Amino acid sequence: MKAFSYERVDSAEAAARAVVERPGAKFIAGGTNLLDLMKIQVEAPAHLVDVNRVPDLARIEQTPAGGLRIGTLVRNSDLAADARVREHYPVLARALLAGASAQLRNKATTGGNLLQRTRCYYFYDPARPCNKRAPGSGCSARGGFNRNAAVLGASEDCIATHPSDMAVALRALDAQVETVSAQGGRRVIPIADFHRLPEDRPQQDTNLRADEFITAVELPPPLPGVHLYRKVRDRASYAFALVSLAAVIELREGAVASARLAFGGLAHKPWRVEAAEALLRGAGDPRERVEAAADAVLQGARGQGHNDFKIPLARRVLAGVVAEALGR
Repeated sequence: MKAFSYERVDSAEAAARAVVERPGAKFIAGGTNLLDLMKIQVEAPAHLVDVNRVPDLARIEQTPAGGLRIGTLVRNSDLAADARVREHYPVLARALLAGASAQLRNKATTGGNLLQRTRCYYFYDPARPCNKRAPGSGCSARGGFNRNAAVLGASEDCIATHPSDMAVALRALDAQVETVSAQGGRRVIPIADFHRLPEDRPQQDTNLRADEFITAVELPPPLPGVHLYRKVRDRASYAFALVSLAAVIELREGAVASARLAFGGLAHKPWRVEAAEALLRGAGDPRERVEAAADAVLQGARGQGHNDFKIPLARRVLAGVVAEALGR
């Protein structure tokens, strides 16, 4: 780990200013991802801005519209255990509990979870070329061991996936991300627009501006229907998703009235295709329409060799979640 300077701030605006004023600065809260990357010098910030003492950012509050506002410093374990989340947004609670370990969930924050970096093997190996780590150096995952790589939305420069379980559930719920800038300006970013595909800038994971700091995530009023989160991984715990699916499916007399489907493990961001959701809606047994919905989700999917299995696996995960929703 390289040497760095350190400061604590007491407001969100001060946090944003501190990072702008100090080149090479990074925010730190739980540090569950950043510190790992610093130890292997994939990340080498010259300055750390500790935001843990910024007041009012560790609260979960009801919004005037009937949703929830989740402060950026709310720990993953506290969010998953909150009675309002468990009752009204169970897909989010289940996604959080499927991620990491209990110890990490006790430290990891809402904002940090959204900003965590890919777990691509080559991103974590400074000895190998990686466009996300060193733009222009090449993508070792292409032609390398790419079992956890993307099959959707990838580019010639990067085939990495986003690792968050929480973000997948937030995409199904149509959450919004609140930010503040160094000048005090406020912005609300739909979760659909928060993360970005790699294209020719794989080093840029999100559409946050350099002077912005996440203050909260807002959930809409509770959504009717069955909330499900299914995660397929190599181990029963403490493993990232090969394929995951956050689903909110509303049934009326055995028919699908509405469906929200967000996949993880398939792309550089949570993957949601509204055309697939529309194909599930309507009278009759929705299981007869699962293949058509899966076709819509996987349009343009392309395996890289070791990860070819993700394409049929995504189909089976969707079929299983629909069958489970009908069973409930």
